[in-house]
Amino acid sequence: MDETYRIEDLAHLSGATVRTIRAYQDRGLLPRPERRGRANVYGDAHLVRLRQIADLLDRGYTLASIKELLEAWDAGRGLGGVLGLAAEVDGPWTDEEAVRISRAELSERFGGAPDDAAVADAVELGVLEPVPGDGDSFLVPSPQELAVAVELHAAGVPLSAIAGHLRELRGQVEHIAARFLEFTTEHVFARYLDGPYRPTDSEAAEAASLVRRLRPLAQQTVDAELARAMRLLAVRQLRQHLGKDEAPELRNQTRNVSIPAETIQAVENLVGPEQAPEFIALAAEREVRARALDRLAASHAPSADLDETP
Repeated sequence: MDETYRIEDLAHLSGATVRTIRAYQDRGLLPRPERRGRANVYGDAHLVRLRQIADLLDRGYTLASIKELLEAWDAGRGLGGVLGLAAEVDGPWTDEEAVRISRAELSERFGGAPDDAAVADAVELGVLEPVPGDGDSFLVPSPQELAVAVELHAAGVPLSAIAGHLRELRGQVEHIAARFLEFTTEHVFARYLDGPYRPTDSEAAEAASLVRRLRPLAQQTVDAELARAMRLLAVRQLRQHLGKDEAPELRNQTRNVSIPAETIQAVENLVGPEQAPEFIALAAEREVRARALDRLAASHAPSADLDETP
């Protein structure tokens, strides 16, 4: 036999206020109570419904969308599968576990000097989360992200620059995530989301399984492409820095050089008058590089004594 509750008892058990319960009734989210004499009586079904609403609100659903879901449930179209899919999407997208760190430990990891401005930036960015009731501790949702900041600071990067870089990077990464979601929605999930009805329990369960399978693909793709780009750009930047003492502005300048007329004539006969200057420049550059290679080879050549036989 179902339990019966007064509205005050229902509010206490569900965690909702009396005012909230009445508002849910007015919006059609909660069935009206049974009238017994002069009293309104609620049952277990009301308590279950209030807990469902609270769960959906925690998942980020609006009251309007919750009403649609509950109406689908009442019509027999299923709610469990949809909630399972929502739970899969809402679940952690990383294996990292949050850790707790004290303010003193945080200062020590960043050189020992407290920096309230840097802490405020970290809290704003979500790198640190204040612990309610404990002003000396923070929760670190991503220990890896904090470890990167520690290493960059130890290498000489100011904390303000690290925070600014993270803001810029976060915007770019969110764009990548949005594009990946658009791509998978169009080609994978559209068949579950489009249409006049919400997916059945079996369809939602299938979609949840796909989320589990596709979840690591985004990170794997970004990791591979980041490695490729870093290799390409790092080599390019290294070459630029190693060659910066060569006065790059001279590369596009020319100088007059005296070359015998018979040499010029021979080159023109070989490649034509228009291409003669380029041919002479390339030939000179090839000779310079060849001599540099000869010097490198000579400096590492084995001693002649080793080849002599006694």
